[in-house]
Amino acid sequence: MLTKVYGSAVFGVEATTITVEVNTDIGVGYHLVGLPDNAIKESNYRIAAALQNNGFRIPGKKITLNMAPADLRKEGSAYDLTLALGILVSTGQIKENNPLSEYIIMGELSLDGSLQPIRGALPIAIKAKEEGFKGFILPKQNAKEAAIVDGLEVYGVGTIEEVIDFFNAEIPLEQTLVDMEAEFYEHLENPEFDFSDVKGQESIKRCMEIAAAGGHNIILIGPPGSGKTMLAKRLPSILPPLSLSEALETTKIHSVAGRTKEKGGIMTARPFRSPHHTISDVALVGGGQYPQPGEISLAHNGVLFLDELPEFKRSVLEVMRQPLEDRDVTISRARFTVTYPSSFMLVASMNPSPGGYFNDPDAPVTSSPAEMQRYLSKISGPLLDRIDIHIEVTPVPFEKLSEDRKGESSVIIRERVTKARKIQSERFAEIENIHYNAQMGVKQIRKFCKLDEASLQLLKTAMERLNLSARAYDRILKVSRTIADLDNSENITGNHISEAIQYRSLDRDGWFG
Repeated sequence: MLTKVYGSAVFGVEATTITVEVNTDIGVGYHLVGLPDNAIKESNYRIAAALQNNGFRIPGKKITLNMAPADLRKEGSAYDLTLALGILVSTGQIKENNPLSEYIIMGELSLDGSLQPIRGALPIAIKAKEEGFKGFILPKQNAKEAAIVDGLEVYGVGTIEEVIDFFNAEIPLEQTLVDMEAEFYEHLENPEFDFSDVKGQESIKRCMEIAAAGGHNIILIGPPGSGKTMLAKRLPSILPPLSLSEALETTKIHSVAGRTKEKGGIMTARPFRSPHHTISDVALVGGGQYPQPGEISLAHNGVLFLDELPEFKRSVLEVMRQPLEDRDVTISRARFTVTYPSSFMLVASMNPSPGGYFNDPDAPVTSSPAEMQRYLSKISGPLLDRIDIHIEVTPVPFEKLSEDRKGESSVIIRERVTKARKIQSERFAEIENIHYNAQMGVKQIRKFCKLDEASLQLLKTAMERLNLSARAYDRILKVSRTIADLDNSENITGNHISEAIQYRSLDRDGWFG
């Protein structure tokens, strides 16, 4: 008897429907074909034990299982439930007249028949809705995540017995319902890390506000204990709240990586990723034998923080150059190619020298200008070229640290940032793939960053006197456009240009003092 059951495979952040065909015939044997990996090949042991412990069995017949399309590589243990139900229907242990073909069924089986969570529930649910399936049956741990998709019946189950009873005895399953908008806005609460906790550093806070308003990449340079990490951790709290579409896109990536199990449901906060400097290039950009999203994709629509930037391997930093420019990363293998989105804000921090301190005779450890230059040269010019803002962070004096007065809260700063982003959204409404100032190309810079004669002369003088590099020119114009947006100014003025010039520390000749 031939039976068809439907599952799904995830490639990149998109799902593909897999048809599991189960045929029973005279003879003995268990044959699983259709390019399964080892985890799927081992499923017959899990299925046999789970069925036996729930009063069912794999009969002594010739069973052939095909996972179509057969030329696509399938991986993972999420097909256990799909294969088990196909065997039960094909061997007559579940009645023939059942609505099995109306559902996508996925889940990993434990030996007692309970179900373990799977990866990629959200993209699978989106694909199931697109292809007209009535519902999606999956482990209850993933049900809330899949139920985000409107118009698809989602049933979270705890054991295989519940699924068998649903198809065999027509005992209804409890549908998981999620009001996505209500859940999304309910969780827009006060941030865990708030800028009001930061003492002093008013100029750096201003710089972070500008970076958030324009989506600019930023590098913080300063000695240990000056507050670089503290400031970076608070950056997501002043970014505009995720839109529903951004939240769905972000949740999709984390679902594929299997990182939504604990939280469930839709992601409401912008991601903040802070990998250790020993990370490999594959872990950063994604990949592996069976490609998975890397840190830059997990930071999509959020912040990627690289602490102690010169300590990262040169090869790791260099692989970020293309994703920073294109805002996605393509991973190619012999059999297939996947693309992961990676539109993130890069925030990097570093000490100005190996000892950690500026060329200061009162500092505990000093370094010569040559040592500082050698340390800084670990970061390539092309990578720095993609960082719009360089800012020096100085230690906070005792008077500021001991103050009781709290600084400006993240909520107030975020209001100004959101208003500036709205101006940019309207400006770039008719331009595809450009939403904020940091994404502008040369054409848009020439159109939207026009300077009057006085401002142009100021920029020319600054570049000559400070020996700013040619790459600083466009970056200064982009940042000055963002400063003008924060001031709600249609035109870029001399004040905006002069402030933007301050944020190119590493381009200045004689920066080491």
